[in-house]
Amino acid sequence: MKTLRFAIIFSTLIGMSFSSALQAGQYDLKEMTPEVTQALKNRQARYGELQDLKTQNSVGENSDGYVTALGDGSASGIAAAENRDREVIYRAIADQNQLGPTGLKVIETVFAEVQREKTRAGESFQLSSGEWTKKS
Repeated sequence: MKTLRFAIIFSTLIGMSFSSALQAGQYDLKEMTPEVTQALKNRQARYGELQDLKTQNSVGENSDGYVTALGDGSASGIAAAENRDREVIYRAIADQNQLGPTGLKVIETVFAEVQREKTRAGESFQLSSGEWTKKS
């Protein structure tokens, strides 16, 4: 029940399909720690601003599951805050699923894929090759 509740909260707060991530890697968050709860709240609070920055191509989804400030760097503070919160969540998933020393990279890769799929037309994202492109 707790996992299902988290899946609904998580997908709502970060604007992606958690079920897609689960299917891609079969990972879940087993415990809502205070750090994860705070990271989710932080992400919810900045969601609209982050989406606006994506629409303006001031930030894009990189190939590591995080966002990158593009252009003049005015969005770098929002990108840094978003990335800190994503890392808290990713680390918790890796730790709680006992994925070992490479677990964080596995989770980052899974979520980068999902974020790339969820990118809207005209928004920037980074291919696994490192090349940046816009979704058509």
